Amino acid sequence: MNQTLFTSVSTLSQLQKKLDIISNNMANIDTNGYKRREASFSELLNQNTANMLQENREIGRLTPNGIRVGAGARIAQTQMVGTQGSLQTTGRDLDLAFTKENQLFKVLVQEDSESSVHYTRSGAFAVTPLGEDEVMLVTSEGHSVLDQDNQPITFNPNEGEIALAEGGVLRAGGQTFNLGVVEAMRPQLLQSAGSNLFSLPDEMPVPQNEIVRELAAEARDEIGLQHGSLEKSNVDLTKEMTDMLTVQRAYQLQSRSISLADQMMGLINGVR
Repeated sequence: MNQTLFTSVSTLSQLQKKLDIISNNMANIDTNGYKRREASFSELLNQNTANMLQENREIGRLTPNGIRVGAGARIAQTQMVGTQGSLQTTGRDLDLAFTKENQLFKVLVQEDSESSVHYTRSGAFAVTPLGEDEVMLVTSEGHSVLDQDNQPITFNPNEGEIALAEGGVLRAGGQTFNLGVVEAMRPQLLQSAGSNLFSLPDEMPVPQNEIVRELAAEARDEIGLQHGSLEKSNVDLTKEMTDMLTVQRAYQLQSRSISLADQMMGLINGVR
């Protein structure tokens, strides 16, 4: 079998994955707090072929001996780019935007009969009624926003206005709440849970406090929040379009390599 076929096919599948990542970035360009992802490639193992019958002819060579035949490329890793997105002033009382990188809100996500703490960068909050004079602060998806003690934030909407104080302190319904905020120490270890949410990995390679750090007590002074604003995504459409064109050209090249390899095999099979 022609080695070109194996190389091109393995590379095509990885290029398709990068196209999917770019497409996802572009689809979330208007998602509040979304962080774009980037894919980096690495070369697959090389096959070293000894093409010289006499080793003394390799003396003084600056490159490795023999012929190194590549086996294609693969995606080495996908990284979340945590750069700060632009802030958009909305004037809405329930809109909060982080002004510092790698800080996340804590929210409670119900999955079937289980609940777990997730994290989000989006501060487009709303309220859902619990009773006649009580509401609960929730995300745009309906997940409960938690305070620093992992308790849902509930208050009477008829008593006092909603305001934000220093240190991530929310004043609502005549009460004060310390918003649950963490700092992602190793954001690349967080798993994407959909709906612009992140969760801790199922199998944590390091202790939890090395992945996310609770911003409580004295650390609350590090919280950077702006009231009445939303952080937009950090997706640059121009860059994503350029990356997409580059990947499409590479995809066309690999497809052409398969066609040429097939033609070569056809010529060889036709030799009598």
